[in-house]
Amino acid sequence: MAEARKGISLLELYQMFPDDDTAEKWFEQSRWPDGVTCANCGGERVTRRNHPSMPWHCKDCRKYFSVKVNSVMHSSKVGYQKWAMAIYLMSTNLKGVSSMKLYRDIGVTQKTAWHMAHRIRASWRQDDVESFGGPVEADETYIGGKEGNKHEDKKLNAGRGAVGKAPVAGVKDRATNKVDAQAVLSTNAATLKGFVHRRTAPDAIVYTDESSAYTGLRRAHIAVRHSVSEYVSGQAHTNGMESFWAMLKRGYNGVYHHFSVMRLDRYAQEFSGRHNSRPMDTESQMRAAARGMLGKRLRYEDLIGPARTRQPQMI
Repeated sequence: MAEARKGISLLELYQMFPDDDTAEKWFEQSRWPDGVTCANCGGERVTRRNHPSMPWHCKDCRKYFSVKVNSVMHSSKVGYQKWAMAIYLMSTNLKGVSSMKLYRDIGVTQKTAWHMAHRIRASWRQDDVESFGGPVEADETYIGGKEGNKHEDKKLNAGRGAVGKAPVAGVKDRATNKVDAQAVLSTNAATLKGFVHRRTAPDAIVYTDESSAYTGLRRAHIAVRHSVSEYVSGQAHTNGMESFWAMLKRGYNGVYHHFSVMRLDRYAQEFSGRHNSRPMDTESQMRAAARGMLGKRLRYEDLIGPARTRQPQMI
């Protein structure tokens, strides 16, 4: 229940993280709830040293480390307090936070805020695909600007609807309310059925619209016919996924204004991760994001890609 969740006000946030030292301890407790182990080799023979940026030393691998090592914060010069506040803002704003607002709120450059936001999105990435037991709703949508709103040199002049937009596929497990969404190259049958098969248990019931791409699913499959204004037929509907798409598009239209095709999947991960953590208390949401940072690195040069793709197609 939403009213049972414990939130954190901005005043409480500043009381929780009055300085970098306090925030660093919080990150350490989130990463190592059973005691500090080496961030490089996992060894338990670690000691605290008086080092400005690498306060821990491992007697096994003989390396210095901090809680940032081998996480998305690896090599970041941004202080722990600002990282904690960025996680709070990204976790609690349902439609997301633009880098322009983030840099003003936490006092970094816009370029740094943009990099931080993408690193936090990476913390929500699930490396292991979860198999939903169902009932499951499966649907797809298209993300992108309207042709009529584009500059003349950006218009494709190839029709309306999905023209010039990028597809995103998604599934929602009604039993757990969890969502998994991913940018896809196509909405053909092979792509969408493969997406659903990888994310659902063999005995799951799958509800979709009447798209022919779902015909032949190797699951118990019931479709509703949107073309004849049938949106609910008993338990068959995709309203849960439609609600998720509406939130994603409100973020696109009202906060971010455009996504690059190159990074669309990161935004899909952000909205999925935030949706899936919503039943938690705010601090639990933040700790889950902090733990999700482990084992993931996202260097700036990897984020922007090679020179030929640094001005990627916008949608």
